[in-house]
Amino acid sequence: MHSNVIAAGFGLLSSLTIAWGTVVRHRVAGRVEVKKEKSSGAAARAMAGQPIWWAGTFLALSGYALQVVALGFGTLLVVQPMLVLSLVFTLPMSAWAEGRKISRAETTWALLLSLAVAAVVLLGRPNPGTIHPPLSRWIPALGIGIVVLFALDRWAHTQFRRRKAIILGTVTGGIYGYVALLSKAVTDNLVHDGVVQMMLSWEFWALIAGAVIGTIVQQSSFNAGALKHSLPAMTIVEPMLAFGLGYVVLDESFAVTGAGWILMIAAIAGMVVSAVKLSMLGAAQSG
Repeated sequence: MHSNVIAAGFGLLSSLTIAWGTVVRHRVAGRVEVKKEKSSGAAARAMAGQPIWWAGTFLALSGYALQVVALGFGTLLVVQPMLVLSLVFTLPMSAWAEGRKISRAETTWALLLSLAVAAVVLLGRPNPGTIHPPLSRWIPALGIGIVVLFALDRWAHTQFRRRKAIILGTVTGGIYGYVALLSKAVTDNLVHDGVVQMMLSWEFWALIAGAVIGTIVQQSSFNAGALKHSLPAMTIVEPMLAFGLGYVVLDESFAVTGAGWILMIAAIAGMVVSAVKLSMLGAAQSG
């Protein structure tokens, strides 16, 4: 059953759970020193001995499971904007954990972000795309992504902490943009073809690999520096890339024509700007 309303509801629950997991894992990263880190895997290995890190990882996986449910009902173009709202939830959770108050600026940008996301979803009225996209669409999209993101990850580990965190945050957002794309494809396989066919599909195994790699790189970005450096990048790159991949690979689209695109572009720009400002303000408090 296709329902963007139900998809938005589960997307909202997903963003709440993801925010909780993000706060938990970043606080653990701040307590554990990773010496001479040469790869993204080093940070994850250091965290593996921390029980609270596993709790944060479980929350992240739970948030992802809710995202999959949301994708079962709606499009990437609906679910991804809802996930950006994880920033709105991250701030009060982080403030509570650190015993501080949320600033007026944070409150203002959180409100603007919420309004921008609502405008994107309500004005856009996304249309569903192709259930089984041909390989001719998948191969270029995946090939380019693997080469670019791997190169960025290698480059990041030659940089100092601030720049390293920004680059790894970008890589994390890119990986999760592809994870979102694969999640939609796998969910469609499950709904239309059943469990067996889903597990036999290449998209299912690619999704598992992407999720594991994304978790590893994200933890490395947390360890590389303050959250104010990595969080804006990963928060914005994921939905923007997922938007593009949804259009190119899945053939999803917004039901907008003519002058309506002016409002849509303004809403998307507002979402990007407010998300960056909000994540920088909130993370600066903990950085």
